[in-house]
Amino acid sequence: MSAASPHVMANRATAHHVAHGATVARARSVDTGADGVLLVAAVSLMVIGLIAIASASIEHDDWHFGNPWYHTTRHLVYLALAGAIGAAVYRIPIELIERASPWCLILALLLLVVVLLPGIGRNVNGSQRWIPVGPLTIQPSEIAKAALVVYCAGYLVRHGEQLRSHWHGMAKPVAVLMLVAGLLMAEPDFGATVIASGAVFGMLFLAGAQLRYVALLVMLGVAALVGLAVSAPYRLERLTAYRDPWADPFDAGFQLIQSLIAYGRGELWGVGLGNSVQKLFYLPEAHTDFVFSIWAEETGMFGALAVLALYTVLVGRTLWIGRLAITRHNRFAGYVCYGFALIFAGQAFVNIGVSSGLLPTKGLTLPFISYGGSSLIVNCIMLAVILRISHGLKGSVVPVNGRRR
Repeated sequence: MSAASPHVMANRATAHHVAHGATVARARSVDTGADGVLLVAAVSLMVIGLIAIASASIEHDDWHFGNPWYHTTRHLVYLALAGAIGAAVYRIPIELIERASPWCLILALLLLVVVLLPGIGRNVNGSQRWIPVGPLTIQPSEIAKAALVVYCAGYLVRHGEQLRSHWHGMAKPVAVLMLVAGLLMAEPDFGATVIASGAVFGMLFLAGAQLRYVALLVMLGVAALVGLAVSAPYRLERLTAYRDPWADPFDAGFQLIQSLIAYGRGELWGVGLGNSVQKLFYLPEAHTDFVFSIWAEETGMFGALAVLALYTVLVGRTLWIGRLAITRHNRFAGYVCYGFALIFAGQAFVNIGVSSGLLPTKGLTLPFISYGGSSLIVNCIMLAVILRISHGLKGSVVPVNGRRR
């Protein structure tokens, strides 16, 4: 067999380099703007939150504090603090977060214990969920949800094969979840327990745990949550009010009825920013758990749909980044994205579901929108971690054969 001429070999080499360059370009083009889309969606939600809080709290603050911008000013401080902390977290390598994942869980557990100690935790309306630190307050349940996701992501990387082959692989994360849930219910914080459980079960399923085991855990978890819901009189009262709020319109069903009135007044285009009637002491604490109701009243169905679209982009993009990280053989980063996406989606679904009468009342904030320092700061930390993961993926290229380069 005769050897190929130098001219033919040169053409082959050129064709190889062109094909390889096209493959790399295709792989890199997938990453373009991943963090930009996510950041725009999150910042848009924060801007909407600031506008909604300013509108919903102005009359309340003028009456109670003599300053119509009391909560707006505090929320601006929280936004600045959350942004600074998020920027600092963004600079932390994901590998360092993975190594520190057990310590994140230990810190969260310590905070959950400290908040229950008499004289340290602050009790508000029968719930002891806050630790005062100077002019600020820390809500350990917000930290616990994120720390639990980070810990479970590390566990799934170390014990992935066992998880996919036997139910023993699910025992440890479920045991840790039960410990966290027990401390959360001691506060009590039923909403955070639901979100934490949903995030862990979802991560186990997405990591490849056998469906029958996950389904059994979900059924046991739902049964336990139902038992907890009916075991406390105030939770049972909320459930009854949810089923028929007009049966007790001036007590148990009052808040939900006022929220539904806000939705109805909004119609298609809303009554205009600042023109809400329900915020005038009809809807209690309108700037926290029911801020979406005021936003829907003032901006109408289209304003509400715009928020839902932003959450869809936020959650969908986070899941897409997680999937991309898995394909790049960075399973820890992928599982973290999955868990954070489940937290964002779960809290948005529950908060909006409660205000619209779809779900019984729960004390959960709307991510990036509701007033609350701990919630906003932890949300920005989770966002910073996802952005860091997205940025890191731009440096790795996977050709068609699937091997990392």
